[in-house]
Amino acid sequence: MKTIDIICIGEVLIDFIGHEVDASINKTKDYHRFLGGSPTNVAVNASRLGLHAVLVASCGNDGLGDYVIRKLKSNHVNFQHVRKSETTPTSVIFVSKSTETPDFIPYGQADCEIFESQLSDEIIEKAKIFHTTCFALSKEPARSTILKKAFKAKEFGLQLSIDINFSEKIWNDRQEALTVLSEFLSLDPLVKLSDDDCFRLFNEFKSDEYIFDYFHNLGVSTICLTKGKNGVKLSNVNSGILFQEALKLDHIEDVTGAGDAFWSGFLFAILNKMDYDESMFEILTQEIRNKILHANLMTQFIPKFIIKINWTTGIGSITSYKQTINISSICSILSLNC
Repeated sequence: MKTIDIICIGEVLIDFIGHEVDASINKTKDYHRFLGGSPTNVAVNASRLGLHAVLVASCGNDGLGDYVIRKLKSNHVNFQHVRKSETTPTSVIFVSKSTETPDFIPYGQADCEIFESQLSDEIIEKAKIFHTTCFALSKEPARSTILKKAFKAKEFGLQLSIDINFSEKIWNDRQEALTVLSEFLSLDPLVKLSDDDCFRLFNEFKSDEYIFDYFHNLGVSTICLTKGKNGVKLSNVNSGILFQEALKLDHIEDVTGAGDAFWSGFLFAILNKMDYDESMFEILTQEIRNKILHANLMTQFIPKFIIKINWTTGIGSITSYKQTINISSICSILSLNC
């Protein structure tokens, strides 16, 4: 019986996000501390939507590690598979607060220490989605663990998923990254990436057509390409290409975490068996709306952005960097600046 909606495996870390808007890191004086890491964000978002989310990750047995566990617990994420290292500290990352793609300086430590013993085949078999990131695949032993468990997940019939959040600051061997990614992509995961991710991954501008063809040729059926203020494109081998414009927004302070929120909603839509057509980008059913409103989301917040939802169309938008409920992660239809 499938009792786990999503397994998120990969980096858990502490985001220190600058307090000054659009200030470079070298000019930022104050930082605020938040739970971070793309798979972690997706697990938290999924849990807030009432899904059973399991996080497989590693942090240090230190004060920041205690903070990680406390935040996961308060967000009702299953943290039984989060390992606390006795020898390596919790990973941290300093991030500028920006209305565009933020700058960051990573200090990777315990996040890559993910071992096979943390995730049994029995747990995998109970899950529906297996999600990871390019970041998580960048270092050993996490890389080998994730690849081995991904093949097992495919064998058990799970839907695989990956956020290709490539950065040369994390993975300085681009060719190695492409090779490792091709192995994971051969399992036909749902793929999410942004224009910025593509530019960093290929080290030059590539057209949307090139990007879709590249990933389809590696065996990927569905690619979701977020394009910031220019909206989002989805390419599926059966449905073709779908496009959704982004909403015109009067004010944005920070978009950190928007891509993770978008993808959380996309996976939520997949679990709710929405089709790959334009209705997936436009409609929120009353059932989903009620699930969100009754999921006790008001008790927690992601201090990243405020979302406004038009419940008639289901369209959402980022309006500010404040403490709020994470309604952004409700559906794949959000036209966000991701």
